Amino acid sequence: MTREIEARLPGAIPFAERFAGSETFRDLFREGMGLVEETAAYLDGDGRAHSRGLGRAASLTYATESMRLTTRLMQIASWLLLQRAVNEGEITQAQAGSEKSKVRLDGGHAPAQNATWDELPVELRDLIGRSMRLQDRVRHLDQAMYAPPAPVVAANPVSRQLGRLADAFGGRPVDA
Repeated sequence: MTREIEARLPGAIPFAERFAGSETFRDLFREGMGLVEETAAYLDGDGRAHSRGLGRAASLTYATESMRLTTRLMQIASWLLLQRAVNEGEITQAQAGSEKSKVRLDGGHAPAQNATWDELPVELRDLIGRSMRLQDRVRHLDQAMYAPPAPVVAANPVSRQLGRLADAFGGRPVDA
């Protein structure tokens, strides 16, 4: 949608180029990288201790969800680093578009909120929820920045003329 608007408005500032250099992006970058660091610290520290106290089924859920969490965060970090490289002039927006095809922002799997979900440590569930919300925001931005422009449908000249006739006759539809 953004590209469609940019195509229709000559001289419009392209969203993708401006976003990568914006304070909003810098905030998103700090948030994303901070979440990566926070998750790594948790999984290497308190998370290890928490996982040892879980039963067999909950332990399997913990392992599955922590793997999904780290995968999700690495994909988000990859996307953020590509955008930062554009901002710093290391690569072009087109190069980032090509490289980002390797990044998976498709959502992956929702957490297995089964009977063992409630047995997972609150800290892990919180990190999972925050990472999913961040992924949704990044996916939305990605679509706005890289989605192909929608085809512009040419106006039907007959329809336009009928509309002008309707306006000329007081807004009543013209029988065709």
